Amino acid sequence: MFKATPNPPESGTDSPEALDAKKMKEAADRAFAHYSPPTDEKPAKRRRYQLFAVSPEIIDPEALLANASEDLLSISAIAADLADDVEGTRRSVALAISRLTDGVQLLVERVLDHHEALAEAKM
Repeated sequence: MFKATPNPPESGTDSPEALDAKKMKEAADRAFAHYSPPTDEKPAKRRRYQLFAVSPEIIDPEALLANASEDLLSISAIAADLADDVEGTRRSVALAISRLTDGVQLLVERVLDHHEALAEAKM
């Protein structure tokens, strides 16, 4: 019977016994430490349900409102641009997102204007 592939070489360097035992143990220890951290270490404290956070150093409400207003304008522009590229119910959804963000942006602008009026009145 004809064999399509030749037999592997007879050298002893490729056998599992020839591998350096110390390197194998180090690799196994690293893998074990990565997938099974020690139980005596305290797990990192996690904030529940908090994906994003605003830096606590930012205390100026005007800066926060201005950034929120700009972000809402960007979202509205993205949704309006998307509405130009799609049709049917997806277009309706994109336009709804654009209009909702426009409405929220108007609310933020109203609060920002009110905040500026209060700041001017205090001067």
